[in-house]
Amino acid sequence: MKNNISLLLGIGLLISIILIGLAAPWLSPHDPLTINLNERLSPPGGIYPLGTDHLGRCLLSRILFGIRTTVTSAWLIMMFTLLISLPIGLVSGYIQGRTDHFMMRIVDGIFAIPDIVLTIAIVGILGPGFFNMIVAIILVRWANYVRLIRSLVIKVEKEDYILSARMSGNSHVRIMWRHILPQIYSPMLVFGALDMGRIVILIAGLSFIGLGTQPPTPEWGVMLHDATSYFQMAPHVMIFPGLAILFFVVACQLVSERLGKLGERE
Repeated sequence: MKNNISLLLGIGLLISIILIGLAAPWLSPHDPLTINLNERLSPPGGIYPLGTDHLGRCLLSRILFGIRTTVTSAWLIMMFTLLISLPIGLVSGYIQGRTDHFMMRIVDGIFAIPDIVLTIAIVGILGPGFFNMIVAIILVRWANYVRLIRSLVIKVEKEDYILSARMSGNSHVRIMWRHILPQIYSPMLVFGALDMGRIVILIAGLSFIGLGTQPPTPEWGVMLHDATSYFQMAPHVMIFPGLAILFFVVACQLVSERLGKLGERE
């Protein structure tokens, strides 16, 4: 019962964040890009519920619109990463042999370098920017999904019903699509939920160091970067974007952890 409550809490929090992001144009009290130097670094309260940043822009409005930028980026990255990794992981784990050996050497090479270091290197080559950041993260994260999918496929492939499907004359593609993929769907969902939080942290980190989303786009990492010089005199400019990242990551963690435990019971 406790696990179900935590799962529902995580799902509810994720859905709430997404819905708030979709409704940002109607919920935001101000234009997130409007500069008002007369109100710069205003504390929370009044017409600015969460205060303003160093340019007098409404923090609440920028956080709400930042959901669209940050969370949408994370969803795009995970979707394209899965589109790339799923066929590679299925084929590698099912066929094995030289194909599997070749792919695993590439994956091992990627794993030899920490995610953030390799991502920074790729963005450094491509150049800073929103699109290049997404491409760089996909090029780094796909290996994690391939290794997971491959291990799941190898485990499922040993089951008796897969042998029966082969003996019944089913093609390899049909076996992978109809018999293996449904069995690995649940663990992939758990891993994807957890990875969403990691991707958001990676996006915010790249934007924080100036390699991701560029100002004045409202994005949580950009907001943290802009707030570093003013944290002592106006701590709210860094606290609220940081809390936004924290809430989203905690929601992803709750969903992933509880889904994993439910899957173990089954």
